[in-house]
Amino acid sequence: MRTHFTPSQLCDPHLADAEANLRTCVHCGICTATCPTYVLTGDERDGPRGRIVMIQQMLEEGGAPSAQAVHHIDRCLSCLACRTACPSSVDYSRLVDTARAHIHRRYRRPMRERVLRWLIAKVLTRPRLIRAALPFAKLGRVLRGRLGAMARMGANIHADTPRDTSPKLKAPALRAALVQGCVQSVLAPHIDGAIARVLARRGIETVPIAGCCGALVHHLGREAEAKNFARRMIEAFEQSGCDVVMIGASGCSAHLRDIAHLFADEPARLARAQAFAAKARDFLELADARARLTASFTVAWQAPCSLQNGVRLADKGRRLLVDCGFDVREPKESHLCCGSAGTYAILQPDLANALRERKRVQLAAQSAHAIASANIGCLQHLSGPGLPPFVHLAELVDWADGGAKPDALR
Repeated sequence: MRTHFTPSQLCDPHLADAEANLRTCVHCGICTATCPTYVLTGDERDGPRGRIVMIQQMLEEGGAPSAQAVHHIDRCLSCLACRTACPSSVDYSRLVDTARAHIHRRYRRPMRERVLRWLIAKVLTRPRLIRAALPFAKLGRVLRGRLGAMARMGANIHADTPRDTSPKLKAPALRAALVQGCVQSVLAPHIDGAIARVLARRGIETVPIAGCCGALVHHLGREAEAKNFARRMIEAFEQSGCDVVMIGASGCSAHLRDIAHLFADEPARLARAQAFAAKARDFLELADARARLTASFTVAWQAPCSLQNGVRLADKGRRLLVDCGFDVREPKESHLCCGSAGTYAILQPDLANALRERKRVQLAAQSAHAIASANIGCLQHLSGPGLPPFVHLAELVDWADGGAKPDALR
C-alpha cells in the first residue's frame, strides 16, 4: 500500500511501525476467510482488509475518526487469525493497537459507552473490586445488554479456594514468577494451584506475584494505563529474583511477550521491557508429560486464539494432552474465535454470542467428557448448560500426574 504520512508523524515510533505494516499489505484478501466477524457479517468493513483501509485513513488524517470507522474497528476481536494467515507477514496487531489508542485519545464516545469502558478498566483489572462485585453477579445476570454481559462474566464460574498454591522446593532447577493476574485470580484460583503443582513436580518453583498485566486496558486503547500496569509488572518481576515470568491465561501470556512495544517511545524503559519480555514463558513451555492417565477420558481441545496466533503453542497443547493419556478431539472451525476476546463479550455482546453459539455447536459434536482450554476468558464465556465441564489444561496435566481430579469433573 502507498502511504502519505508526514515526516513529523513518522517521528512517532508507533506511527512509524504502523506505516511499515501498511506498506507491507498487498490487499490480497486471504485474511478475510479467517476473520470471525467477516465470516459472520460478510461485510468488508468487518474484515482485516477493510479495517486496514480505515485505519490508514484515520491515522494519516490524524484528527477525530468517523463514527463508522470506530464502529468497525471496535468490532475487531484481536484474535489475530489474520496475522497468522497473512502471506506478507503484516503485523495487524500493531495496526489495530495504534488505531485503538488513537480512538481513545481523539474520539468522544456516548456517555453510556464511556461509563462502561471506565468500569471495565477500573473494576476488572483489580481483584479486590472483582471480589467485592461477585455477590451482585447473580443478580446482574437478569440484566440485558452490556451490563448483563459484564455481570454474567462473574457468575459463570464458581470461585473456590486453591489447594497448595505454591509448593516450596529445596533446590529448584528454575524459579518462575507466577503472575496471579486479575480476573483469573478471583474467578478460578484453582488454576494457579494446578500450575504450581505441575511445575513443582518438574523441579520448578513458582513465586506468586500480584497484579494485572494490563492486557484488558491495552485492548481498550488506554495506553497510559497499560504502561502503568506494565511498569508495575516489570518492577515486581525484577524484585522477585526469579528466572522467568509466566501467567496461566494464554491471553495474558501473549501480552507479556509483546509488552516491550508499549515503550517504543520511552527509550529509558524500553531495554527493561525487552529483558522482561525475553523471560516471559507460557505454561506449555515449562510443562511436559511425566505420566499417563490410566482411565479412558475424552477431551475436546478448545485452543484459545491467543495460544494459536499469539504464543503459537496450540498444537503443543494438544500433544501434551495426548502424551498425558487423554483421547483428544478438536472441533471444526477451531481457528475461529469463540467471541470472548478479553472484554469483547461485554462490549460487543451480539457478535460475541453469535460466535459463542457457533463454537458451542462444534464442541457439542465432539461427545467429550470435558472441554479443555488455556484461557480464563474462553472457559467462562463458553461454559453453560448443554456442554461438558470446562477445565484448564493445567488441571488435566495435574490429574494425569497423579494429582486430584479437577473440581469441575467431580
